[in-house]
Order: sequence, then structure tokens, then C-alpha cells
Amino acid sequence: MVALDYLVIALFFMVLVGTGIWAYFKKVKDAGDFFVAGGKLPWWLAGISHHVSGYSGAVFVAYAALAYTYGISVYIWWALTIFAGLIVGSFFMAPAWARLRIRYQIQSPTEYLLKRYNRSTQQLIAWSGVILKLFDIAAKWAAIAILLNGFTGLPVVAGILLAGGISLVYISLGGIWADVWNDLFQFSIQLVAGITMLVVVVIHLGGLEAAWHVWERLPASHTDPFPKPYTIWFAITFLFLNFLSYNGGTWNLATRFIAQSSPESVRKSARLSAMLYLVWPLVLFFPMWCTPIFFPGMEDPENSYARLALEFLPTGLVGLVLASMFANTLTMTSSDANTITAVLSRDIIPFLFPHRENWAKTLRMIRLTSVGFLAMTMIIAINADTFGGVLGLIISWFAALLGPVAIPMMLGLLPAFNRMDHRAALLSIGAGFLTFVFTKFILEVPLAAEIGSPAAIAFVVYCIAGLLTRKRTS
Repeated sequence: MVALDYLVIALFFMVLVGTGIWAYFKKVKDAGDFFVAGGKLPWWLAGISHHVSGYSGAVFVAYAALAYTYGISVYIWWALTIFAGLIVGSFFMAPAWARLRIRYQIQSPTEYLLKRYNRSTQQLIAWSGVILKLFDIAAKWAAIAILLNGFTGLPVVAGILLAGGISLVYISLGGIWADVWNDLFQFSIQLVAGITMLVVVVIHLGGLEAAWHVWERLPASHTDPFPKPYTIWFAITFLFLNFLSYNGGTWNLATRFIAQSSPESVRKSARLSAMLYLVWPLVLFFPMWCTPIFFPGMEDPENSYARLALEFLPTGLVGLVLASMFANTLTMTSSDANTITAVLSRDIIPFLFPHRENWAKTLRMIRLTSVGFLAMTMIIAINADTFGGVLGLIISWFAALLGPVAIPMMLGLLPAFNRMDHRAALLSIGAGFLTFVFTKFILEVPLAAEIGSPAAIAFVVYCIAGLLTRKRTS
């Protein structure tokens, strides 16, 4: 990278911080504005924010490595399952979040659980989700730090502190308004950078005709939609998990629905996000699929996308691509931080310290909570290798533990599961976590079973316990 590339990065950071300052003075007057935009988030802005908040720089590290090694399968089990899950959920699940805000004035995704189940269930889900997000966000910091190291040689720890520090500043100032407007700005950068990378790769392949026949130059396994260990059962598992996650089981995505004015608005935003997941990942992944042609036999495929940019892009555009990777990470982590701050401020801290009942109404204390949470994620990111690296944090930990937490939270939104009470919820979470321990540390099972078993067991226990409870008490 040269001076012009660094100038692009610096301007990018200035816009992010500037948006936070603008939202601080113009948009955020109280906790409702900070957490859920006063329920006034436009559907189109919410849809774009939902999309870009659903993935991070890990796409250019962990998923780039999978694209390099396995080909198209990462698009099948990741992007297509998100598209399908969002389309289905837009009819009945996603709109329920807006109804909850209108009816109960909720500002955090776990706030409704107190009325739906009881205090113990709410606290277990809230604490579990906060801990999961500590690991998930840490993986994102580690991913962007690896990219920074590949582009600039900046030490990984310094990269974590830089990315985390920028996010910490603008999200603690401007809340969700700074977050969603920066999402729009960052997606604009991502569009320019992604299309530029696609065009450059097509040119280096020899033009559109050569790009159309690129699969003939790649290993035959690259067109296999379900190579081991990413089998069809792995894809089905991710379809179920992504259905839960992208319709609100991942809390920052639920916030995009809560912050809208009506269920009709939520339906449109969910479908916009779904269409972006159907189309945009093809633009992102095609250069990644082609990297074995340009760089065969890479020892560390996690650096494949960074090497592609450094080798092929002209001065200035390298900085733009790196800025787009930052954009992916910061959109997700900042929205996570905002939502987790809501959960901590409205659900956990008032429970731990009843005399702090006004905590969630004090913007200064809310901002301090946000700073503290992000600082903890950076500490975990610095020690990411302890948990299996970036891919290990994302798939082996977060994805596997998401299901047991999301099952009672998401199914509790639906009238069909009204019979399930707090006992069913607690039993399902406990069974899911216990299954995770067995499949992760004791039993040797395929990857699909390791990821999907906790959610599957939690679902079965939730349903059976609910049916037995109804029969016993009827």
C-alpha cells in the first residue's frame, strides 16, 4: 500500500466518526433514539442495514479460505440459506418484533421475555446471548486484524485495537442512528470495491468468455455444492440456524425490525435484505473462487483475498477494498454493540442492581456500558487462537450455541407455541448446552452434527416439555 491508499482509509474513518458526532447532536435525545431510533427507521434503510450487519470481514478471511479450498459450497450453505430463511420469516416471524415494540415499548430483544416466560428465563437467555456475542464480535476483530496484517503488515493486536477503537467511538456517540447511516455509507463503498474487484479479476482471466469457462480451469471439486465436511446435512443445519438467526435470533438483526414503525415495513425490509443475500455474495465470491488459478498451492488461504487485492488493484483502490472490508466488520460489530448495550442496560444491570432502575434512561451510563462491552470483545479477540481461530469462533462456537438460546426466544414469538412456558424454555436451553459439551469435547461427530445437534435437541425438548406441561396443568 502507498500514501494514497492510506489516505482513502483515513477519509473512511473520518466519515464514520463524523456520522457518530452528527447523530450525537441531531438524532439521539433519549434511550429510545439510541437503541431503536424512536421506532422511525425507514424500511429501505433498515433492509440495507440488516443485510450488511449480517456479515463481517470474516467473509474475506474465513469464507475466502473456504471459497479457495472448496469452491461454490460456501455460497450454497451460507448465502442461499440466509435468503430462504429470510423470505420465509418475512411472512410471520420478523414482523412480530415491530408488534412487540408497539404493544410493550420494548427497546431490547430480550425485554419481552419477562412477560412471555419469567425473570429467570429472561436472565438466562440475556446472559447467554451476551456471552455468545463476546466471542462472535471477537472473531470479527480478529478477522479484520488479519486482513490489516496482510495489507499493511500491522501487527494483529494493533489491528484489533484500531478497528475496535473506531467502532467504539462512533457507536457510543450516535447509537443506532449512527450505525444505520454508516451501514448505508459502508455498503456504498462495498459496492464500488466489490464490483471493481470483480471487473479486475475478469480482465485478468482474459475477459467475459474466459470468466464464463473458469470452472474448467479450477479443480472439479469446486463445483461440488456439498463437499465434505460441508455436506447437504451441514447446509440443512445452517438453513435452520440462519432462519432463527436472521429473523431475530441474532439480536442486532432483531433490532433492525424492532426499530421500524409497522409490521408491513418490516416485511419489506426483510425481503430487501434477502434479495441482497441472493445476489451480492456472487459478486464477492467470484474473485475468491478464482484465486487458485492465480495463486495455486497457498499455505494460508485466509490471506487469499488480501493477496488478490495487492497483486491486481491499482494505487488507491487497494485502500478502497480494505475500507470495504473494514465496512463489513464495523457494520456488524457496531450494531451488535448497540443491541448488547440495550440488553445490558435494560435487562441485566437493573436486575443485578435494583437501585439502578434508571440506568437505561441515562445516556452517559448507556455509553459507558457500550465502551465496556466492546473493550471485553477486543481482549477476547487478542486471544482468538485459544478458541480455534476466526473460523473456530464463528462456526464451532457461535453457530453451535446460537440454537439453544434462539429456540425459546424465537419460537416464543409464534402463537403456535403459546403452550410452552418457562419450564420448557429452561429445559431446552439446558439440553442444548449439554449437547454442545458432548459433541464438542467428548464425542467425535461430523461437523454438521456438532453444529446442528444443540439446536435440534433444544427444539425437541422445548416442544416435548411444553406438551407435557400443558397436559399436567390442564
